[in-house]
Order: sequence, then structure tokens, then C-alpha cells
Amino acid sequence: MEDIIKGRVWKLGDNVNTDVIFPGKYTYTINDPSEMAKHALEDLVPEFSSQVRAGDVIVAGRNFGCGSSREQAVICLKAAGIAVIIAKSFARIYFRNAINQGLAIIQLPELVEHVEQGDELIVNLREGYVLHKDTRYSFQPLPPQIMQILNAGGLINYVRQKMGSY
Repeated sequence: MEDIIKGRVWKLGDNVNTDVIFPGKYTYTINDPSEMAKHALEDLVPEFSSQVRAGDVIVAGRNFGCGSSREQAVICLKAAGIAVIIAKSFARIYFRNAINQGLAIIQLPELVEHVEQGDELIVNLREGYVLHKDTRYSFQPLPPQIMQILNAGGLINYVRQKMGSY
């Protein structure tokens, strides 16, 4: 994972739940992340899977990822190319699932109202800021341990790397 992400915004609203992120009807029928990506946000943003690009950024309102604790709701966005999710707030299980799966996630409510669909953002995870047009928005930099998990591609890879070093 890069410390600096430059990406195009996909703007979403409040209470985007896990069933909207990855439709529940696919939960037990699709296991391949690349196939999951084809169904990400399909009921909310039908053009998402055909137009999303690697490095894109989701910017959302309050309570992003509410609903069930399905990891598929993180995996499908990561597999689609989303590099970071920025929101006013997150459901706590979704927040942890994102870290566990190696998807950067930032709570930055003051940015959300100023961003529009398609805007470009520069996100510096290590230094803790987002550049939008001519404005810099600061957030608490991600702790080194979280950056290590993200850089490893998720918690399982991180643990495997650590176990291999013993």
C-alpha cells in the first residue's frame, strides 16, 4: 500500500450498509474477489464496477458500513480498486474489517461536505492529511502498527510475515 494515494472520488451518502456495498444475495455464491468487485455497490451506483479505477477513493457520510459484519463488503471494494475510504463516521465492525483486509479507512467529517463526485484527492496516510483543490484537511496519522497491517495487505498477511520472521 502506498503512503500517498491520488484518486478520484466516488461520493456516497449516510448509512451505506453492507448489503448495499455487497448485495447479500451473493454472500454464499461468490468467493472470488475479482467477481465480488463486479457486484460492488451495484444497487446504489450501477455504473460503479464498470467505471471504478485502481486508486479511486470513496467519500461518504455517517455510519458507513453499518449492517452485518460481512467481510465481503470490504473485499469487493478493495478488489474493485478502491484505495481508501473517507467518511464522517464508520460502523465499528466495518472499520476493523477494513484494517483486517488491508483497506485504508479514515474518519474525516470536515472534508466530506466539500467534496463532489469525480473530484481528485491526494491522501497522505503517514503524515495525516488530505489535499482537495487548494485545501488541506488533517487527520490523526495512522499508527505504525496499522500501517504495517495495511502494507502487508491485511492482518492475515501481516501475521504470516511476523511468524515467518521467528
